[in-house]
Amino acid sequence: MVKTAAALAAAVALVATAAPAQAANGTVGERETVCAQDLYVRTAPDDGPWMGTLYRGQTFLVKGPKKGNYVYGFAYGHINAHGWVVDGWFC
Repeated sequence: MVKTAAALAAAVALVATAAPAQAANGTVGERETVCAQDLYVRTAPDDGPWMGTLYRGQTFLVKGPKKGNYVYGFAYGHINAHGWVVDGWFC
């Protein structure tokens, strides 16, 4: 019983101190991993026409420039094209 209580207390302390995963802005020149559930790739910044969707775990090479909340780059995977995505959704 004492071992169980000590193990439970240690597990709670570990969970309480673990930092939550947070998405980050992309770095120009880096192939970033998408942290969002889905991330729309557009032909132009500022809610331009949609051309495809990247999903969590897929990658995007940030080439720049950045315009407002959007960043230009190359979407790998099934899209395989240059486009714009909302910045701030990379691991």
